[in-house]
Amino acid sequence: MKWLLRALLVLLLISALAAGAVWQWLRSPLALTAPSVELSIEPGTNPAEVARAWVAAGVQTDARYLYQWFKWSGQAKQIRAGSYEVHAGVTPRALLDKMVRGDQILEQLRLTEGWSWRQVRAALAAAPSLKPKIAVMSDADVMAALGEPGVAPEGRFFPDTYAYSRGVSDLTVLKRAHAAMQGRLAAAWSKRAADLPLKSAEEALILASIVEKETGTSADRSRVAAVFINRLRLGMPLQTDPTVIYGLGERFDGNLRKRDLLTDTPFNTYTRGGLPPTPIAMPGAASLRAALNPAPVKSLYFVSRGDGSSEFSDDLAAHNRAVNKYQRGGQ
Repeated sequence: MKWLLRALLVLLLISALAAGAVWQWLRSPLALTAPSVELSIEPGTNPAEVARAWVAAGVQTDARYLYQWFKWSGQAKQIRAGSYEVHAGVTPRALLDKMVRGDQILEQLRLTEGWSWRQVRAALAAAPSLKPKIAVMSDADVMAALGEPGVAPEGRFFPDTYAYSRGVSDLTVLKRAHAAMQGRLAAAWSKRAADLPLKSAEEALILASIVEKETGTSADRSRVAAVFINRLRLGMPLQTDPTVIYGLGERFDGNLRKRDLLTDTPFNTYTRGGLPPTPIAMPGAASLRAALNPAPVKSLYFVSRGDGSSEFSDDLAAHNRAVNKYQRGGQ
């Protein structure tokens, strides 16, 4: 019995020492091969693979120890996919906590009001650490992947700053921008003014894109929208240069000429009545609101004053005087 008691005490002592060693390991900084170590964890990666990946990336410990810690903690299945970075001083406990919280390295992509789809594509291609999935996709394929087959991509994405994890695809970020625009448009449409000459939220999006391109200063936005709304009510052509420029595409050399205004395209609002067939750019929230809640004015014309603001007129005679004053140097 004395021998058995001694053996039991030895086992207890060994267990206590082992537990103490494990406890100390969990609280001790892990050695790194560099001041910081980065790792991207793909969805579906199991905990054992995560442990091995950290060691391969530069965490200097036995991958089996890390895996056993993940497993013993009861949080192994809570590890989130994403991009992570650890620095000198990180402990095994802190490493797991970072992955469970999803404390990732994030990059940012800015989509700017008034950008065209071509510019959105270029921004996605230039964004750091994005997988270029849409680079080999046609516009039709992109929209089909977003659940809108047959819809043109122009103007369908909300201009904002989007944070994303390193290693995600550009399509993932684009889905967020697409969903954001759908939500913003639906919200603006639900709060629209009564008796607008717009048949659908789609028409509102098209008009908002024109307002976005025509507005030089935010104070003018609702009056710019009012001009186009008033023209639509009267059946007047919109006669807005940005639609003509959009219709010219790569043929536009930066100088809009009279012959361009006379060259018919589906987007030429000098030669065709009503709204163009699609948006011409990405409208921001302010342009969406303005298009659906224009200023209560009777203006039918506006001309640039040369400082970003516009002069508005209710009739052609007043407009001609404004043009003479601000664009021809008349008095």
